[in-house]
Amino acid sequence: MSGLKEVRNRIKSVGSTQQITKAMKMVAAAKLRRAQDGIMQLRPYSQKLSEIINNLNSSDTDSEVIKQYSVNRDAKKVWVVVITSDRGLCGGFNSNVIKAVTATINEKYSTQKSGGTLQLITIGKKGTEFMQKREVKVDAKYATLFTTLNFENVKVAAEYIMESFRKGDVDVVDVVYNEFKNVATQIVKVEQFLPLTSILTSSKLLTKKTVNDYLFEPSKNEILDELIPKSLKVKFYSYLLESNASEQGARMTAMEKATENAGEMLKALKLTYNRTRQAAITKEILEIVGGAEALNK
Repeated sequence: MSGLKEVRNRIKSVGSTQQITKAMKMVAAAKLRRAQDGIMQLRPYSQKLSEIINNLNSSDTDSEVIKQYSVNRDAKKVWVVVITSDRGLCGGFNSNVIKAVTATINEKYSTQKSGGTLQLITIGKKGTEFMQKREVKVDAKYATLFTTLNFENVKVAAEYIMESFRKGDVDVVDVVYNEFKNVATQIVKVEQFLPLTSILTSSKLLTKKTVNDYLFEPSKNEILDELIPKSLKVKFYSYLLESNASEQGARMTAMEKATENAGEMLKALKLTYNRTRQAAITKEILEIVGGAEALNK
C-alpha cells in the first residue's frame, strides 16, 4: 500500500502544479494584451516622428544635435545595454539574450573587454544577476525599470546614455533585446543605439514622392534639435516595450507547454495508480482464497 500512497501524493502534487501553470498562463495572456496595446499605441507616433525627421533631414542641415549624436569615434569605450526580465519561467527568453550578449562581446568587443573599457548596462533582474557574476563591468542603476514601466522612468535612463555619449564618456552604445513578433516567436536583436545612423541613412533613401514640402516655423535646425533627442528617447522606450511583450508571450507559451506536460504526466500516473491498485486487490483476493482453501483442508 505504500506504493499506492506514493502515487496518490504524486498525482496530487502534479495536479497542483498544473493549476499553477494554468493560472500563470492566464495572467501572462492578460499582461500580453496590455503590452501589445502599448506597442500598437507607440508605433504610429514613432513612425510619424521618424517621417517628420526624415523629411526635415532630406536636404542639407546644420543641426548641431544631429552632429553630436552621429559623430563616429573610434570604439574605445563601449556600452552594451542588456534587456532581460525580472522573473523566470519564460522559456529561453533570458538565456537567448545572454547568449547574444556573450557572442557580441567575444566577437565584436573582445579588445574592449580585455582593456577594461567595456561596460554593460543591465535592465531586468535576471540579466543583472547573471552578468554580475562575470568578469565585466556592470552598471545596474536601471535594473528595476520593469517594476514601473512607463515613459517617464525610461526617459531618465535614455537621457543618461545620451548625455554620456555627448560628453565622450562612451563611443558606441549597443542594445540587446527581444523583439516581439507573435506569441510563439521572439527575435533577439542587437542594434546600435548611438552613434545615430538609422535616421541619417534612411533619409538618403527617400524619394521625391516621400518628401513633403513643409513651411518651417521656427527654423529647420531648431526643430531638428528638439525632435532628435525625443526620437532617441522614444526609440529606447520601444526597446523595453518590445521586450516586455516578448516576455509575456514567452511565459504564456512556456506555461501552456508546462500545463500540457502536467496533463500527460497525470494520465500516466493515474494509469500507474489503477494498475498498482488492481494488483494489490488481486493479491488480497488470492490471499483470501488461499486462506479459505487451507481452512477447508
